[in-house]
Amino acid sequence: MLLRLALFSAALLSATVTFAAAPADKKVDKPSDDPQQAAEANADWVEKLVEKCQPSVVVVTVEGRDGKQDGLGSGFVVSRDGLIATNLHVIGEARPIHVRLTNGKKFPVVSIAATDRALDLALIRIDAHDLPALELGDSDQLRQGQRVVALGNPLGLEHSVVAGVVSGSREINGLPLIQLAIPIEPGNSGGPLVDDRGRVHGLLTMKSAVTQNLGFAVKINALKDLLKQPNPIPMARWLTIGALDPKEWTALFGGLWRQRRGRLTVEGAGAGFGGRSLCLAKRDVPNDSYEIAVTVKLDDEAGAAGLVFASDGRDRHYGFYPSNGKLRLSRFDGPDVLSWNVLYDQPSSHYRPDDWNTLKVRVDANTITCWVNGQQVIESSDVNLRGGQVGLAKFRQTKAEFKQFRLAEQLSDDAPAADVVARIEKSLEKLSPAGVEAKVLDDLAKHAGPSATLIEQRAQQLEAEVKQLRALSVNVHRRHVEQRLVAELALPDDKCNLIKAALLVALLDNPEIDVNAYLEEVDRMGREIQATIPKGADEAAKLKALNHYLFTENGFHGSRGDYDHRANSYLNEVIDDREGLPITLSVLYMELGRRVGLNIVGLGTPGHFLVRHVPKQGEPIVVDPFEGGELLDRAALDKRLKDLAGREATDRDLVGISKRAIIERMIRNLLGNANREEKQADMLAYLDALIAIAPDAVQERLMRAVLHYQAGTPKLGLADTEWLLKNEPEGVDLERVLELQQALERAELRRSEAK
Repeated sequence: MLLRLALFSAALLSATVTFAAAPADKKVDKPSDDPQQAAEANADWVEKLVEKCQPSVVVVTVEGRDGKQDGLGSGFVVSRDGLIATNLHVIGEARPIHVRLTNGKKFPVVSIAATDRALDLALIRIDAHDLPALELGDSDQLRQGQRVVALGNPLGLEHSVVAGVVSGSREINGLPLIQLAIPIEPGNSGGPLVDDRGRVHGLLTMKSAVTQNLGFAVKINALKDLLKQPNPIPMARWLTIGALDPKEWTALFGGLWRQRRGRLTVEGAGAGFGGRSLCLAKRDVPNDSYEIAVTVKLDDEAGAAGLVFASDGRDRHYGFYPSNGKLRLSRFDGPDVLSWNVLYDQPSSHYRPDDWNTLKVRVDANTITCWVNGQQVIESSDVNLRGGQVGLAKFRQTKAEFKQFRLAEQLSDDAPAADVVARIEKSLEKLSPAGVEAKVLDDLAKHAGPSATLIEQRAQQLEAEVKQLRALSVNVHRRHVEQRLVAELALPDDKCNLIKAALLVALLDNPEIDVNAYLEEVDRMGREIQATIPKGADEAAKLKALNHYLFTENGFHGSRGDYDHRANSYLNEVIDDREGLPITLSVLYMELGRRVGLNIVGLGTPGHFLVRHVPKQGEPIVVDPFEGGELLDRAALDKRLKDLAGREATDRDLVGISKRAIIERMIRNLLGNANREEKQADMLAYLDALIAIAPDAVQERLMRAVLHYQAGTPKLGLADTEWLLKNEPEGVDLERVLELQQALERAELRRSEAK
């Protein structure tokens, strides 16, 4: 994290403090020799000011990744038509935002009218009118010692106010601020700083780390520039968490459809007949015949959710879906029950209740054929509807999840061949409590999909083996991902697909990720950037277009409030949420730059990953994608590394690192997270991946051997101690390694005797 983030850390907290009105430093009216009378007079002006200004102060709340409140701050009305001023760090980036007035009314933010990252300012708009706006003052006219009042409204509590004086002006990281002899608290960030006439001179922004009685505010004159030249962003662009991609899907009849991690989820009754809600794919459907498929899971088997096809975009379409534990093929000829035709409604032994099920439909000129989990269940000769769109549907109050939606003239058969099934079953017979041998894992991983399916089926059949089999399923998947990572990173650096490798890192933990879909998404992003670049543009113009697309137009940003969240290390979620770590944002930046003809390399700077644009002509430029594409000269880089690593930059810091080194660093970030969370199984998975791509990783082998001892799988740990003793790497105490090996051998002997 950067040094300046530490200055904002208190303001980013969601805690709220309400404090009582404090008397001003000097009295307001004519002098009095009576101290009590003077204090009462001073308190009276604060009270009147609060009464005047408080109706204009609002609460700003921000949702986190789980839909719950993640941040809270203040703001104030600057125009009667619903324009609210606050700090940029209060609203975060790419998050749902709400505003609550002092009368208790709550409004969603409908657009981001303007933002300025450097000044930490934001203007947001709500759909409300006749709001009491505060008058803006002239912050250049503020005098040292002038009395001011800081207002806020954390959690909607009234009269959260403190009075004090302007103690001076200070510049912090290039940001000119009003320094206040006032204790500003986190919940008041974004609130107004007003003079004794109620004119706003600043926005409260930071609590001092030096003393409790010192605060800061951004000068209001900076906000005036935003008001004159807004840069509006509609919420449809701002909100990326869970939003359907309008270029891919169209939702009809209501219901709440969300898109996350390559899955679509839906809940809430739709407005169509039977609580029907549709989500149609914006894809070209083959004219003569085609197949569609999706894997679906219902939260309640009394509901219904599945595929729709031959849709006219409204009420007419077919549907194939599980309903009440049966499989149903229906034709909807209109909006009501009278136009509903059930063509098939029967149970199937191939359908797995309360589990994932793959539905597939083939549409030909004269037939409709339906499968569940690879088994044909329906063949209908109904020909009333053809053409149209395809997509998904759900009915009633069903909550459902969809993944792996596919459309093609002919889809590949996912059912494993009989010899593959026999081979997998033979491998499963070799299981032992000591763990799975590497050779068995390698064999299963060659058929990862069928392996996972058969393992899960056996887990359901043999309850006593469920835990082991599910762990095996994860291990098979992860080994399969390791194999793909090894193969990708074995390519020469100029041939290795860094986006694919980074997605495979995320795939270690998230088997549902559709890697190809995200690869296509990054290619699409590259084409969108290229389309904005004039023909013959130089590299500086291309770099500017890249920065504008990522950071201005689409709001990609460094994660602050959720910095340690694992999602920031998963490239697919960084693409979905437009929020990430320095290294994940840098990977996307580098690869999008490459797609528009820029040579951008990764810099393995300690504590904060950076990139370097190396033009064909001219001086290289260091860029920080975490900070919105900030350009760093050598002095700025020296300062950055001094803050992070206690030293200035060296020439070695400016040498681009390999794609393998980038992937290793990404996995080590996840390893560090798992270590902090004390998740032993995840730590082992990350160590397996690291050692697979870097077999000479000595410290990782030591760590893995110890973890296997702790996990009760000593036989697996012995492989690492044997490697260490055989290769005798420098810097390793081989006597300690021998002691560890002997401990593992004793543990394995005890385990064998207990069988």
